[in-house]
Formats: sequence, structure tokens, C-alpha cells
Amino acid sequence: MAATALLQSITHPSEVFALLKYKFTVSDNVTKYQTLESVTANKGTPEYSHQMCYYFLNKTSRSFARVIQELHPELAHPVCVFYLTLRGLDTIEDDMTLDLAKKTPILRNFDKIMHQKGWTFKDNGPNEKDRILMVDFDVVIDEFLRLKESYRNVIADIAKRMGNGMADFCEGKQVLTIDDYNLYTHYVAGLVGIGLTGLFSVSGLEDASLTEDEFLPNEMGLFLQKVNIMKDYLEDLNDGRQFWPKEVWGKYVKKGEGIDALAKPENVDDALACLNELCVNAMELAPNCLEYMSKLREPSVIHFCAIPQVMAIASIALFFNNTTVFTKGGLKIRRGLAVKLIYEGTTFEGVKSVFRRYALDIARQNAKRVGTNPKDDSFMPMSIACSKVIKWIHIHDQKMGVKPQSGAFEFMYVVLMAILFGIVAVLASSYSKN
Repeated sequence: MAATALLQSITHPSEVFALLKYKFTVSDNVTKYQTLESVTANKGTPEYSHQMCYYFLNKTSRSFARVIQELHPELAHPVCVFYLTLRGLDTIEDDMTLDLAKKTPILRNFDKIMHQKGWTFKDNGPNEKDRILMVDFDVVIDEFLRLKESYRNVIADIAKRMGNGMADFCEGKQVLTIDDYNLYTHYVAGLVGIGLTGLFSVSGLEDASLTEDEFLPNEMGLFLQKVNIMKDYLEDLNDGRQFWPKEVWGKYVKKGEGIDALAKPENVDDALACLNELCVNAMELAPNCLEYMSKLREPSVIHFCAIPQVMAIASIALFFNNTTVFTKGGLKIRRGLAVKLIYEGTTFEGVKSVFRRYALDIARQNAKRVGTNPKDDSFMPMSIACSKVIKWIHIHDQKMGVKPQSGAFEFMYVVLMAILFGIVAVLASSYSKN
């Protein structure tokens, strides 16, 4: 545990407690094969490919490696292979050094590649962070081919759909409209939620009815990816890419200007108005994410799904009306807060508590900024989005016989006061013009 994390959380005692608890009570034994030295099986054996998959899981994912290995034993390995399959796809798609003539056929045929024993890829750029996975990708294929057919079918279907979607955008399709934005996030993240749901279902640990409609698992993925896209504004800009929809950012720049204009200090009001509109767009997905998680029954699956979701809503609260998105980039919640959220996301009741807390937090932020930015029309949409989260939780509590928390009444007060301030601000503005 870095001393930096403790210092960042020093004014938040509950985060310090979470960090210390994590340090002294959580064992590292769960994360297998963290180093090459720990991979002891002979190359070419089933044990070798199995061990190497977990080595690559630990190398390519800080956030998911542990929680995947904490899943129920029936699910942990299929989800590990699924993750590495999609990480392979993403490594090809994300590599800007690859020629399209080489990249797109691989993306469009990745489901077939998963059935080609011995396939590897050594042409990634030297700076591509997950290049090592592709150089030895044959071990992932070996483990994929050893899975039950029901698991293989789910993984291959998602690889096919995702690869073709990624290829469409690589070949020139752009994120221009909100529909494009939803489609892109569906391909790169919504399909992850759909695939995971398929694995949960065929494992027998979750009800088969989860797979009857792809809408809710897709929303889970969109929620996470839209938060990531907001966070990565500067990084994507520097890489010559853009995933913020032009239908939104185009309203906040002068004619002929690009999305880079939002990073200019003189355009701060426009930039924040644009960011806040995207925060609303993401926040509107939160009730559907709660609906999906309420249907889960296996504790390890609940925790697995909850962790990124509680991080995402905490991140929206951090990004909302925050100029740092445009000045420094890479904005993340404190590590102490992240660890605290991991503990809170252990149960669905904990998840509801987190969503309620951040809905209230965002509503308070929203109320404080009324009338401060003439370019920003997101006040009412954000108020409504936050109220829908509280409403969903209130209705669910009633169904489950849970006594409602006082936060619901506090929220209504915040919203009503914010609306009052908004009316006053509009009247004052009209008066000043006259």
C-alpha cells in the first residue's frame, strides 16, 4: 500500500480504515501466477497454458485480475479466458501503428482465430502495452478450446460481434451522433456485459432468463464505457482520436473548430457545459444498471458486477463540472475511496447505498452551480437523472420491505431548492436583459 494513497485519504477516515483493512486482512494468494517464475509447468502442456493465462490476466489488468479469480470456481476460468480474448481484440484495435489492411481482417475474423491452435501475433508496435499477450496468444486459444462448448459458443459469438463492430469504426465510421456513441460503446463494452451474462447463465449460477433480453446487460457496459470516454478526453485527443459525440460537442465550439477547442482556457464555460451533458447521458443509465444487478443471486457475481459500477458512479460525481478533465486528464477517484467502494459493493444493499449517496452528492453539486454558467442547460436533466436513481431505490426498498433511508427526503429537499434557485436565476437573467 503506497503512502501516497494514505496521504490522499488522510481527511477521509473511512477511506484510511478501508486501506488499512485491505492491507492487513486481504491475502495475495487469490491472484495466482503473478510472475513468470511462478509458472512452473512445462511448455506445451495443458498446465502451462492454464498458468500462463493467469499470468497474462495479472499483467494486463490491475482492476479485474483479482475479482475474476474471486469468482465462483465454475465461472472464474471461463471469465478469465473471455477477458483475455477481448483484451486480445482490444490490443489489435487500439494499436495505431497497425495498417488497416492488416488490422481489420484480424478483427473481423477473431472468432475464427480463436479456433486456430498455435495462432500468435508479433506485429504490434513496440509501445503497445499488451503486446506480450499477443506474442503468446496461443495459450489463450488452447484454454478456450478446453472450455465447455456452451462457454465457447458465448465467447466466440461476442468476439465475432465485437470484432466486426470495431472494424467498422476503424474503417471510417465516426462517433458523430448520440446513436453512433451508443453503438460504439455497445461494441466495445455493451457486448462485454452481454457476454458475461451469457457465461453467468450457462454456468447455472444465474437464472437463464437473464439472457432473454440484451437491453440491461448492454446498459451495464455503456455506463462503464461512457465514464471511461469522459475520463480519456485528453488522452484520446493526443492520440488523434475522438469518442465524444459531435452531436454534443459541436454545440459548444465555434463553426469550423474541432473538439480540441474545449481544452482552451477561454472556452471553459462551453467545455463544462459539454462535459455536464455527457455526465447526464451516462447518469441516465444508472437505474437500468441497478435493475440488472437486482436480478443476480450468486454473491461472487454480484461483487464482480458491482465493483466497476460503484466506481463509475463515483467517477461521474468527480467529473461533473470539473475542469481537470480538460487540463490534466486521467482524473481518477482516490485509491482509498476505491478500496472503500470495493467493500461496499459486496452486497446489493451496499450497491444501492453507494448509488443513493452519489445521486445525492451529484444533486447537491448540481444545485450549487445553478446560474453560474449561461452555456449550460444540463441542470434540469441532471436533477431528473438523479431523482430517477433515488426513485428506483425507493421502489425496490418497498418491494423488499426495507425501511427507506432519510436520504430520499433530503434529496427531494435538494431538488426542490435547486429548482427554486433555477427559477430565480432565470427571472434575474430576464430582468437584467430588460
